[in-house]
Amino acid sequence: MKTGTARCRPGSTKWTIRGNEDMKKTVLLGAVAAAGLAGAAASAQTLAAVQDRGALNCGISTGLVGFASQDSNGEWQGFDVAVCRAVAAAVLGDPSAVNFTPTTNQVRFEVLNSGDIDMLARNTTWTFSRDVDLKLEFAGINYYDGQGFMVPAALAVTSALELDTATVCIQAGTTTELNLADFFRVNGMTYQPVPITTASEAQQQYLAGTCDVYTTDASGLAATRAAFEDPSAHVILPEIISKEPLGPLVRHGDNEWGDVVRWTLNALIAAEELGVTSANIDELAQGTDNPEINRLLGTEGSLGAMLGLSDDWALNAIKAGGNYGEIFERHIGTSTPIGLSRGLNAQWTEGGLLYAPPFR
Repeated sequence: MKTGTARCRPGSTKWTIRGNEDMKKTVLLGAVAAAGLAGAAASAQTLAAVQDRGALNCGISTGLVGFASQDSNGEWQGFDVAVCRAVAAAVLGDPSAVNFTPTTNQVRFEVLNSGDIDMLARNTTWTFSRDVDLKLEFAGINYYDGQGFMVPAALAVTSALELDTATVCIQAGTTTELNLADFFRVNGMTYQPVPITTASEAQQQYLAGTCDVYTTDASGLAATRAAFEDPSAHVILPEIISKEPLGPLVRHGDNEWGDVVRWTLNALIAAEELGVTSANIDELAQGTDNPEINRLLGTEGSLGAMLGLSDDWALNAIKAGGNYGEIFERHIGTSTPIGLSRGLNAQWTEGGLLYAPPFR
């Protein structure tokens, strides 16, 4: 076999390869592989960074009651906030060790990819382009949603099909923009968009009459309406025009950190299915006859070590705010002003879509 030579001009990073084609391919493929490994090594540091920092940097919405909002003491509370606290508890043993960063729709992905936050836990839809093109990794689905419409009851509108020529408040930089355009186009209707930036701005513009309709995920509409002085003066129309699988996300290229966030979410979901609650978790952590509960709570096996965490990582995550069902009911369930039923977000054993892979 003929040999070849590889030469690089002084001051250049481009190699000129002369000789047989096999050598050319070997050198080029080796360079690509080396670059990929270098990139992975550079990004696969999030777990260590969080542990060294002693706090999780978590991105949330700028304010949506029930999902992420500040209470009278300035403390962040909500369904999405609880996910952040669960991850902090799993990694650091302390659910309060979180630095919350409110982000708008326009900059949320840039903030995550820049490394300013370790994860994003807000109402963000898992889509092809966000996963593949924006280099983001969704750690799972914690809320199955769909886009809907809210209108003042005074308009006497009962269906989204009656919204021809309406002005519509819509958050820019979201999947709802394209969904809205598709829905009106398919149904032969026209509309006038009123772009807004945050949920609070949407509320202000909608209540001021700048737009006839507000559209976003149905859960967001329920949260928005609950914050109004007279929620009964506003109607959420029956049509759901899209699939909006929402969940926490991290950057591509750090599989170890992705595993931590993914399996923390799975731990909350599995705990509900297995009957592990904030009330009985300490008792169950003493050992049970159910091997999956034992593995989940760290009294059997070594799942924590596989993640680079302590054996009680999932126990700490669940104790932070309870299992998935407890978190749901506390922040957005039927007993709250938001009043969301479980629906698709019920456990698979109860006719919903919620399902965690086995802990084994």
